[in-house]
Amino acid sequence: MQIPEYRLTREAFGETVVRLGATNKNIVVLDADLAKSTMTAKFGKAYPDRFFDMGIAEQDMISTAAGLATTGKIPFCATYGVFLPGRCWDQIRISVCYANTNVKLAAAHGGVSVGADGATHQALEDVAMMRCLPNIKIIMPCDAVEMEKAVEAAVNTYGPFMLRFGREKVPVLTKKEDKFEVGKALVLAEGSDVTLIGGGGLILFECLVAAEELAKEGISCRIINMATIKPLDKDAIIKACKETGAIVTCEEHQVMGGMGSAIAEVVVANSPVPMEFIGVQDRFGESGTPKELFEEFGLSAKFIAQAVRKVLKRKK
Repeated sequence: MQIPEYRLTREAFGETVVRLGATNKNIVVLDADLAKSTMTAKFGKAYPDRFFDMGIAEQDMISTAAGLATTGKIPFCATYGVFLPGRCWDQIRISVCYANTNVKLAAAHGGVSVGADGATHQALEDVAMMRCLPNIKIIMPCDAVEMEKAVEAAVNTYGPFMLRFGREKVPVLTKKEDKFEVGKALVLAEGSDVTLIGGGGLILFECLVAAEELAKEGISCRIINMATIKPLDKDAIIKACKETGAIVTCEEHQVMGGMGSAIAEVVVANSPVPMEFIGVQDRFGESGTPKELFEEFGLSAKFIAQAVRKVLKRKK
């Protein structure tokens, strides 16, 4: 397989907020003492009067952002996913989601690919914590190109948004001309025997690698980029169930409560088919390189291929 270009989604996030901030003076950015890592320092340098470093005070950051939103501002709150929503879920629940304020949450360093920082900094439960809240939209851009579109959508759509992204460079799998719409999935490859549904660029690339190997065995894999975790593209999921008859979900998150769980809810209610789940199996993260951790947690292409073979044995 040809190796694609790799880019940082967090850099695309920072640069896009700066670009949009040039014409939309209502955009403000708040960070919790991690501006260099989340790349919001770029916004602070460009527009210092609209940037607020709140320090290690995530609850204050969310409450302040909600207040700013009531005055017509469009606040972006950025820190690591273990802290956002981990340390400020109550403020998000009441001041952002219940109040339906126009606050955008940027949760960086999601998944085990954070690497050597280890369990304390690897956000593996954030989607589960957030998708149960009414009014929130959860987007997990698969690459830098999609991140730019997701930030634009967040600015142009009223209401609570969460952007989830990782630390490492990820392969660019989408094109500028690909249409991005909140609540709509993108088919990266057509297939007829099984559907792989991935969230995040690193694991989606592993899906592509697995599909290439499985093709040698005569197995045809449809691959879907499910960038919007909430609201889900139910039509794409049901269509995949009816046309391929088997689903394997793949994510850098706990299987319990994550994207796979959300997809299973759609499948069981509309078009039940066999499913397998690639993700973290009820354990905390560990330190290591992203490649080592993908192997340790069973997220790499060989494990995805094994899951496909397993689910096909259950397919009627």
